[in-house]
Amino acid sequence: MKRSPILAALAAVTLTLTACGGSGSGSGGSEGAVRLRMIESLTSPDRTKLIKSLLADFEKANPGIEVELISPPLDSADQKITQIMQTRKDLDVVEVRDHTAKSFSNNGWLLELPTTDWAGWDELTELTRTKAVEVGGKAYLIPYGFYQRALFYRTDRGITTPPTTWQELYEAGKKMTTGDQFGYSFRGGKGGADYAVQMISAYNGEALDPEKSFFLKDKRTIFSTPEAAQALELFVKIFKEASPPDSVSWGYPEMVQGFTSGVTGMLIQDPEVIKTVEESGLRNWSTAPIPKGPTGYAFQPVGYAGWGVTSFSAHQAEAIKLVRFLSEPAQSIRFAKGNSLIPIARSAQDDPQFSQGAWKAYLEAQQDPKQVITIRPVDYPGWSRFLVDSDRDVQSLLTGGKTVAEVLKGWDEFWQDQAKKVS
Repeated sequence: MKRSPILAALAAVTLTLTACGGSGSGSGGSEGAVRLRMIESLTSPDRTKLIKSLLADFEKANPGIEVELISPPLDSADQKITQIMQTRKDLDVVEVRDHTAKSFSNNGWLLELPTTDWAGWDELTELTRTKAVEVGGKAYLIPYGFYQRALFYRTDRGITTPPTTWQELYEAGKKMTTGDQFGYSFRGGKGGADYAVQMISAYNGEALDPEKSFFLKDKRTIFSTPEAAQALELFVKIFKEASPPDSVSWGYPEMVQGFTSGVTGMLIQDPEVIKTVEESGLRNWSTAPIPKGPTGYAFQPVGYAGWGVTSFSAHQAEAIKLVRFLSEPAQSIRFAKGNSLIPIARSAQDDPQFSQGAWKAYLEAQQDPKQVITIRPVDYPGWSRFLVDSDRDVQSLLTGGKTVAEVLKGWDEFWQDQAKKVS
């Protein structure tokens, strides 16, 4: 019988992944051993090497289990994972990201991981346990680490005490701006709107609903308030008075380069920047939790990913054992260090790398009840469109094409409409 083009394509993908992934540490295959197939998403040579090392340790501790690691190219990894998951076969452990967890679970591709009989569950941080069950209240994955923003600042640019509010950041940045040196690494290009939303959220303070972060507890949008206008006006002032003019188009690489090269004195970014700054040779710098709004609140989502087990795995018990092994303190801390991630183990707070120096700010933020972790409104049908349109609006705002009032009116109307679509 002739196969359909779709089935033929999926079969080809499966064969391609088998070939391109690089077999894991058990590539030879021992007779009688259980063989697990595991696929990663955020692939890089160093990361894959580290994972293979951890898998070798797992195989040594579990002689009857071998693991094959599949490592697709980064740019197409999520697409290939989705395609192979659609076949519902020959895959046991999968890397699940915050933006794929819901679709994977909705399609019935993920197994709910048992947590009550696992002693390691209590060794995870509260944030880890919360995010593990974020989708439908069920543990479809165990996160392996987090991306959360902090303020990086150069102590050789006159900052002895880091700014704790956005107003203080503006004032400090303005003082540092002279000649060809500027106070702040502004992000005006792709992803810039996220920083505007972060400031607007902080200015709305306790009225914001962290579970539906673009909405207030009274159901209005965060863009509808006078506080939102105050925040966005300050956002523009930080760009115009404390940031390089060409940062109107800066993305991640440019803003980090601006900080490490000495062009700017402050930067707000994820912990992966720590390694970049250290490798740059910069000496006089430190970190602090992100600035707060006038009422003492800061809001931000955290990015994360983790390991899950497929619902169609033929070796679910062994796959669960692997996920638990990777989530134990020794392995998870090693993985977090190798990938500049906020660790998932409670005991990591006693590790010098995370309890001192640049990492300390991230742990301080997690322990501050007014540094609130929010949930992005990714479930709304217009989320992807907003990411594109809002960046365009910020560009127009910074270049004088739109006013603060016009931008906020558009964002408010957009999310009012989104609320009606999911009600």
